Amino acid sequence: MVSYKLLTPEDVYFSGSASAEEPPEERVEDNPPESPLLEKQSVCSSSSGFMALGALLLVVCGVWLIGTIFWLHNPSNQFPHRPPPPASASASRAPDRVANSPQSCSAIPENWRFDCYPERIVVTQDLCEARNCCFVQVSPENPPSKNGIPWCFYSPDFPTYSVATLNETQLGYTAQLKKAEKTYYPMDIETVQLDVMFETDSRLHVKITDPASRRFEVPISVPNATKKAPSPLYTVEFSKNPFGLKVKRTATRTVLIDTSVAPLFYADQFLQISTSLPSRFIYGLGEHRAAFLHDVEWNTLTMWARDAAPVEKTNLYGVHPFYLGMEPGGLAHGVFLLNSNAMDVVLQPAPALTWRTVGGILDLYIFLGPDPSSVVQQYLEVVGLPAMPPFWALGYHLCRWGYNSSDNTWNAVKTMRKYGIPQDVQWNDIDYMDKSLDFTTDPQNFATLPDMVKDLHSHGQRYVMILDPGISSTQPAGSYWPYDEGLKRGVFINDSSGQTLIGKVWPGLTAFPDFSNQETHEWWFENLQRFHAKVPFDGVWIVSQRCFVFPSICFSFLSYRKEMCIFYASRQDMNEPSNFLDGSLKGCPSNELEDPPYSPGVLGGTLRAKTVCASAQQKASVHYNLHSLYGLMEAKASSSALKRILGKRPFVISRSTFPSQGLYSGHWLGDNQSRWKDLHTSICGMLTFNMVGIPLVGADICGFGGTTTEEMCVRWTQLGAFYPFSRNHNSINQKAQDPTAFSPAGRTAMQEALLLRYSLFPLLYTLFHHAHVDGCTVAQPLLFQFPNDEKTYAIDRQFLLGKILLVTPVLEQGVNYVVGYFPEGLWYDFFTGDCLRSSGEEVKLDAPLYKINVHLREGAVIARQRANTTLWVTSGQRLHLIATLTDEGTASGDLFWDDGETIDTYEMNQYAYVVFDVAKNVMTSQVLHENTEATYITLETVSFFGVKKEPTNVTVNSQDVPFTYKANQVLTVRDLGLNLSQNFTISWA
Repeated sequence: MVSYKLLTPEDVYFSGSASAEEPPEERVEDNPPESPLLEKQSVCSSSSGFMALGALLLVVCGVWLIGTIFWLHNPSNQFPHRPPPPASASASRAPDRVANSPQSCSAIPENWRFDCYPERIVVTQDLCEARNCCFVQVSPENPPSKNGIPWCFYSPDFPTYSVATLNETQLGYTAQLKKAEKTYYPMDIETVQLDVMFETDSRLHVKITDPASRRFEVPISVPNATKKAPSPLYTVEFSKNPFGLKVKRTATRTVLIDTSVAPLFYADQFLQISTSLPSRFIYGLGEHRAAFLHDVEWNTLTMWARDAAPVEKTNLYGVHPFYLGMEPGGLAHGVFLLNSNAMDVVLQPAPALTWRTVGGILDLYIFLGPDPSSVVQQYLEVVGLPAMPPFWALGYHLCRWGYNSSDNTWNAVKTMRKYGIPQDVQWNDIDYMDKSLDFTTDPQNFATLPDMVKDLHSHGQRYVMILDPGISSTQPAGSYWPYDEGLKRGVFINDSSGQTLIGKVWPGLTAFPDFSNQETHEWWFENLQRFHAKVPFDGVWIVSQRCFVFPSICFSFLSYRKEMCIFYASRQDMNEPSNFLDGSLKGCPSNELEDPPYSPGVLGGTLRAKTVCASAQQKASVHYNLHSLYGLMEAKASSSALKRILGKRPFVISRSTFPSQGLYSGHWLGDNQSRWKDLHTSICGMLTFNMVGIPLVGADICGFGGTTTEEMCVRWTQLGAFYPFSRNHNSINQKAQDPTAFSPAGRTAMQEALLLRYSLFPLLYTLFHHAHVDGCTVAQPLLFQFPNDEKTYAIDRQFLLGKILLVTPVLEQGVNYVVGYFPEGLWYDFFTGDCLRSSGEEVKLDAPLYKINVHLREGAVIARQRANTTLWVTSGQRLHLIATLTDEGTASGDLFWDDGETIDTYEMNQYAYVVFDVAKNVMTSQVLHENTEATYITLETVSFFGVKKEPTNVTVNSQDVPFTYKANQVLTVRDLGLNLSQNFTISWA
């Protein structure tokens, strides 16, 4: 790697015993020279003249629509990023500084050039050199938008911090870093404090703060270590001048973090730190629509919660500045930046990564794993383990925007029952409200809503409705309690002058609750309580802006976007928070919060685009700092309120998310479309959100926008049957897409997929228990279980439930087969028990329309139940165990069981836990924790996959029993009648 300044031996400090500094690694540049930034776009104007009225309107509308899409994805000249004006050479450089030599600049390989001018403009040599940076135009014949290689990059002697003092502390080290020269961003902080804390053997905490002034820190609960880790898996090294921090894995000497590759910035509104990466395999950094494995070819990921339908290269609803990186040898580590301000995360092919944020502090956690699952568990030890959902949350959910009446909603439920299609939860979108007002119902069209909910409850089903945070401010005084009471209690966000900030959403002009204020939580609870007395709902859906698609025009648009669609209409809801206006009804003031010296690449070009003003005042801080926390804080308020109202586990689904969200809510992946590629991207999103501690996640099955087809909806239902959160939802004015809307063949295929999901409830519920208690993932990529198999690193068209159940869905139109990768080992067909022995290879699988391919990994024991149309009924059915034997004849598994709704059953010891083991032709069960709930469950059948030789006898608790043995080596024992709460033994010989 290339450091921006060479170090002498005396500049290096070590965390342990002294050792020689490794020389910089030489890298050979293998990428052809190309140019970086998008060219400045010219402004188009129409020529004058008379045209036919219809043609003129068509041209104007077309230009407006194209321009709007272009503006959304490229900051326009109307709202430019404001780079600081170029200073003169004498002002920006020390008097004795010599200009960068072309030789020293050109010597830096292209992949190791760190952008000195990240503002989204075409950089000239004068602009670049005014910042005392190197300017090398990569390829004059290619436009800058060709790729991201920066023309303007940091020079080897760019001024930055050096270590003034370094002292040991009870937890690790503290250092004072000083800068001799100011750089080009205003309010440069000349002295910062570095704290390096060895919190656990697998977790290192690095914090850089301003010792002279308290800065905003994210208000979530994190562990508070009190003593230094005794045997850390990492070694920390410091370079003195310039400052650099290097973190190595002690066992392998692999460098996980090396900040000496580029200068550290710490200005009031521009904080930046870069690091090398040990490999190009990087995951996480949500929420973005992308492959599960990130592209490191000059890829900028912007984070600022935004109400935008999922498209590539756009900041979306959630912010999760956490990544998992793979290392040589199959080891893994993770890095988390605890910062909620708008930021860019830049990946470049060195490989290297840059964190660039506009506020807060640099608060980094490094997790040593050493395997991917351990990294996730260590991350969740910091941000919090996900909540255990109520059992019914794992059933099938049905919703649409546009039922238009409670009778239509009720009829949808009745039709599902008529055809015997499983359904646990019925939802309503915003059309249930009176004039789009929260906590109201349409008195005409939804007059029978309370009766419908009563009917749902009588059938063991549940009801969930949508809530937007925007509260109407224009109703007659005294007529709308939520606003009147909220205004009296001061629960709304204020503008910079201290007046209630007024925006515009569905009901018209609105105020926005300030969920950073505890009084707002109480007000929110009282609103939900009052509404629950009228409509006894079971969960809430808190949402953000939503775009839906009417028939659209798609076309090629610039080199960096392969496809762009013009949407004829858009729908917007609110927990980013979203706003139909930019900022407020009055606009926003002109200040450094609204127009910071650097703005990340947010959709719309400014921080206020389609949300409230960045300078808006909230209880905890200004919105500039709290914006991306809004969905988290609303989820926390909603979860707390539901616990108080229902006295049971809360169910909350949120669009906008932030680290620790899993404590309070699940997440759905936003307003997707009925397109085949959206099936694939839903898997990527599901895997990413499981990795950041929000396992209750899924996409809108069959697509929210556009019109699905029967084939697509069947395939999507088969895939969605394995989402941790499984919901079919579509948009207004679209054809119905619930399973009953299709042909008998299509309806049956969807019914079978959902019955399969319901039969797997014991497995799914146990996986959520392990997520809640241990920080495990429910859905996970193959690489988590096979980190030594690099072929798994980019697989995101298949996934595992837990460690054992491999799902290989069809994601393309018009095919009757699917190709899946099977890592080395034995894999058993879930339905037949047929064995597939793989050396690590792709296999072509038959996949007619009615079938989804599911395989079980060797060495597992899983529990199934007889499926019924609700989980309330299913959960009382008899169990069927499947054991998938290794070549050595071993297998193991477990089962967690409780009443499904009581809060904190694990913490209060109100649960049953049973483990199963198979070895030497004997299966044993052991009840490790007893509970009455287990006494209601009976084990009916056990199947053993991979029994190499037909037995002559089988005994259960030493009693001979009948059995069957098939040629595909499946041994089955039926009619057992064993109580789950009692240990048992099954053996064969």
